[in-house]
Amino acid sequence: MDGRDLVRALKGFGTEGGRRAWRSALRNRRADAAGLPRRGPERARVPGLLAGTEPAPGGGLLRFARSELLVRVTVGGAVFWSWDGASAGPSYAVPGGGPEPDPRAVLEPDTGGGWRVVSQRVTVGVSRYGAVEVRTPGGAVLRRELPPRWWEPHPGGPGAGAGARAGGRWMVRAEVAADARFFGLGGRAGGPRLRDGAYRLWNTDPGGAFGPGDDPLYITMPVQLVVADAGTHLVFHDSTWDGRVLLREGEEGAGSGPDRPGTSELRMDGGPLRCWVLAGTPARVLRGWAALTGAPAVPPAWALGYQHARWGFGSADEVRRVVAGYRSRGLPLSAVHLDIDHYDGHRVFTVDRERFPDLPGLARELDGAGVRLVSIVDPAVKVGDAVHAAGREVGAQGAFVRDAAGREVQGEVWPGRCAYPDFTCPEVRAWWGGLYAERLAQGFSGVWHDMNEPVSFAPFGETTLPRSARHALDGEGGDHRAAHNVYALGMARAGWEGLVRLRPGERPFLFSRSGWAGMQRYGGTWSGDVATGWEGLRASLSLVLGLGLCGVPYSGPDVGGFGGSPSPELYLRWLQLGAYLPLFRTHSALWAGRREPWEFGPEVERHAAAVLAERERLRPYFVTLAHLARRTGAPYVRPLWWGDPGDRALRDCEDAFLLGDGLLVAPVLEPGVERRGVRLPRGRWYDTATGAAYEGPGRVLLDAPAGRIPVLARAGAVLAVRAAGAGAEAGGGVVPEAWAPAPGRGGGGVVVREPGPGFEPGVVERYAVRWSGGEVVVEDAAGARVEDAVVRGADAVRPAGVGPGQA
Repeated sequence: MDGRDLVRALKGFGTEGGRRAWRSALRNRRADAAGLPRRGPERARVPGLLAGTEPAPGGGLLRFARSELLVRVTVGGAVFWSWDGASAGPSYAVPGGGPEPDPRAVLEPDTGGGWRVVSQRVTVGVSRYGAVEVRTPGGAVLRRELPPRWWEPHPGGPGAGAGARAGGRWMVRAEVAADARFFGLGGRAGGPRLRDGAYRLWNTDPGGAFGPGDDPLYITMPVQLVVADAGTHLVFHDSTWDGRVLLREGEEGAGSGPDRPGTSELRMDGGPLRCWVLAGTPARVLRGWAALTGAPAVPPAWALGYQHARWGFGSADEVRRVVAGYRSRGLPLSAVHLDIDHYDGHRVFTVDRERFPDLPGLARELDGAGVRLVSIVDPAVKVGDAVHAAGREVGAQGAFVRDAAGREVQGEVWPGRCAYPDFTCPEVRAWWGGLYAERLAQGFSGVWHDMNEPVSFAPFGETTLPRSARHALDGEGGDHRAAHNVYALGMARAGWEGLVRLRPGERPFLFSRSGWAGMQRYGGTWSGDVATGWEGLRASLSLVLGLGLCGVPYSGPDVGGFGGSPSPELYLRWLQLGAYLPLFRTHSALWAGRREPWEFGPEVERHAAAVLAERERLRPYFVTLAHLARRTGAPYVRPLWWGDPGDRALRDCEDAFLLGDGLLVAPVLEPGVERRGVRLPRGRWYDTATGAAYEGPGRVLLDAPAGRIPVLARAGAVLAVRAAGAGAEAGGGVVPEAWAPAPGRGGGGVVVREPGPGFEPGVVERYAVRWSGGEVVVEDAAGARVEDAVVRGADAVRPAGVGPGQA
């Protein structure tokens, strides 16, 4: 029986829980039928002809025969536009409604009877029929959105006059350059480049282990990053409703044939029609996106080390046995994660006292060995337990989601019949955040949110709450159609703010299975229950790259996959990949094989020891990348085209990535591979294992024996590394490692030293690297030579018979 079969059995008809789930599903369907307006005749609408304009700060208002369009360029170059009076706030993604308008932006007439807003970094053109173009200052069109179309209840029919929140649908179709490539839309297993197809915008638990063909998954976002020769742009349509994106890549004309542009069609079931666009280099776009939606949280330094999780540790003694196994073999371990089986009856904020009789004592014992405890937290609260009773006393209506008649909505999750806190209510978030005091008292140092799409088991249909369920939506009011996609975002906010209140001097560690745009403010994510197999390995990389381009830099997969037993080769290749991703964690299901390195034989254990040691050596580099992500929005893990989006070959490369600016990682993603091709960006690159130097752009063939994957360092890069023999104390034993620049060139980089557990920004040290008198010299910002710097690559040679960019 595989993972999917077991999950189905757990939810099956032959158990009382399965029968309750069936009855719950029937109730949910009846609730939807009673609580949602019946869809009757609809009337389509388009803007019509332009009738007049009115200048406003940053742009202006354009009035059409049947609609209004507001266009505004903001300070920093972000473009906002909206139809029919939709404002930039309130927004779950954009705190405070975004930046101020740019006073230098001017609304002026354009050709063909249209108008344009001209600013320093971008021009926005609007045709007389309502098409919107985003252009570079040089006039190149990055994106052209055709006039939108609405489908609204016909006057006098069901739902008429209730507005978008009652289900008014809309559609926009955009054209991009023929050479453009699409990325983003949240966590997509089939990425990172999004090929032709339909992509749903509805956070979904796939109900078992998933692979590249499964969509949608836990985190969907209406966020696209589009890369073309003319430039890079990000577009965000700020509606939380269910929707679907249809993508079709363009095609350049052969000979005298015309180009066929790429197209993106977005169909939303409701919500405001408003969007943000940022244009520029990838680095500038992600910096602007972080400024718009919030800076990414910096995890504690220990959370950038190796972590071990299992659904089914079973007892405190088993946790001790596993930790002792790592320690006796000299394998570094930063944290152990306890899944739902450590709870009493799977009830949140409880402990099974028989199997874990002294959890605080266990936490102190592990902390003495440098290992933290991390707890799973699910949102569903068992009906009738103490947390449920306390939640019913919150506010005037209680803490839990209710239906249109005011009754508490209940579903079936692991503890049985459950109620669901309404995380779109500030009072509920404050109450829920206070409950984490129990987790801290048990000795946990971090929290992992699961099952928060949210999930309710049911034998048919979608496993979530009825769409008619009512939510506060932070004073706006509405149903689950508007709240579903931001439910987990609200839970993350509740947990993060609660942990900050409870321990104000300590940076929280929190990551969440589900979320939405802006979730990086409250921590990170992991890639969910990825299937055990080579396809799952490839999906792991796709998810991390795609989420990073949507502004969520801290993520990682379940190494080895969630639901099966990987072969020794697959496990080792997954471990090698995970060692270069931000969240480095093994995790497996009750029915799955174990994930400790020694369970795969002595050869794998030996290679795993080298992998874990290298991650520990590079942990200061990950700390630097975490602080830089907060300052700049740049993800730790970046596509190869990050620094050169005009290189079309790099845009199509999906099997390698950049780790910061300094390293290029080319994981082995297929079985039986001992050599693999690597596409190099321009410049000199050093094989970190052999020291050989290669020149890009171009493609090289590198050895990838079982014990390692190709990792290359950029010439002139400076990395923060752990000094030989140094411990893992925060900020201690960190030295700059400089890779020799190409002859006649220089280089440099920064090292951010971890300031400790608090919210301090970290100490930034800048270094320069140059050749002087036949040797490589590393200097600090004052020009003084850094004597303890490690210099590599100074004596590198090009392999025999290898020319620039080839092998």
